Amino acid sequence: MITPEKNNITAVILAGGRGSRLGGQDKGMLELNGRPLIEHILDAVKPQVKTVIINANRNHQFYAGYGYPVVSDDMTNFQGPLAGFAAALSACNTSFVMTLPCDGPSVPVDLAARLCKAIIDNEAELAVAHDGKRLQPVYALIPRSLLASLLTFLNAGDRKIDLWYSQHKVALADFSDVMNSFFNINTEKDRRLATKQEISA
Repeated sequence: MITPEKNNITAVILAGGRGSRLGGQDKGMLELNGRPLIEHILDAVKPQVKTVIINANRNHQFYAGYGYPVVSDDMTNFQGPLAGFAAALSACNTSFVMTLPCDGPSVPVDLAARLCKAIIDNEAELAVAHDGKRLQPVYALIPRSLLASLLTFLNAGDRKIDLWYSQHKVALADFSDVMNSFFNINTEKDRRLATKQEISA
């Protein structure tokens, strides 16, 4: 089993959603405190991993401007975060992918480190963040070796993250001391709240 560490992790920022509760806006491009959300995420995650991939299904030129590979879901019609997981696992050149959404601007500074520790301490296949009250399923550390399992799951028509996780040994990484880090922007009200509180990476 390969041990996860900074130098064998690719972070994938999931910016491929519909943004339906924001009138179809591309959330990664949404401005918070004068900067697109994607920039807040990049600043927080770059020091934690070897490299970054951006998963986007539109506005590729905008995202490519940050100098990182941009990959689209292989599936059409916005099939959810697992499709983004699969695209990143297919494209990465590292042993692990760390997933996180583009709409959570307050990324824990030790997100990767805690996820790595959870896998190692529990001898698990993958790790998922837990904020003390609930699972944060799109904040995860997944080995590339699980790509085949994920593709089989998706090709069977399944899309639920929790259901796929249940097929593997999962470690929960404890983030209960920084649970507010998982505040995400789904509506204009959320964005106003985040701006007021100056939530940023």
